[in-house]
Amino acid sequence: MRVVVGLIFAAHGAQKAFGWWSGPGFTGWTGVMGKMGLRPAPLWSAVSTGAELVGGVALALGLLTPLAAAALVAQGTVIVLRAHWAAGFWSSNRGYEFPLSLLGGAAAILFAGPGAWALDDLLPVGFVYEPLARWGAAVIAVAVALIVVALPKPPPAAQAR
Repeated sequence: MRVVVGLIFAAHGAQKAFGWWSGPGFTGWTGVMGKMGLRPAPLWSAVSTGAELVGGVALALGLLTPLAAAALVAQGTVIVLRAHWAAGFWSSNRGYEFPLSLLGGAAAILFAGPGAWALDDLLPVGFVYEPLARWGAAVIAVAVALIVVALPKPPPAAQAR
């Protein structure tokens, strides 16, 4: 599950960063972030792209798994609530069904651990697996995501600029 969820997030990050697989590329993604009302759009574009690309690759490799999973929980929360919530549940209507699945997978990995064959097994990073560290990462991730979701959207006239 760690590899699948991580690579899906990483692929979405690569679409945003490089325009791969019919993605918008960084300039296009920055425009999308601006249309979503997140200001400054280049900052939020970089944050979301980095969370998906770097966090996804790290998760797939099992590298600092709880931290990578927490970054993806935060990203997934913002995606579900800010970008897809208004469209309802079903992905066929641009709803939050698919991003919620990825969010759930990242959250499960955050608490269950990386499983077998993780790079974390080769590194002295056992402290990130302590229950307090995992719960702390989860709480911080969700808090940051909720703050981002709560950021005010500029009025429609300001968004068009």
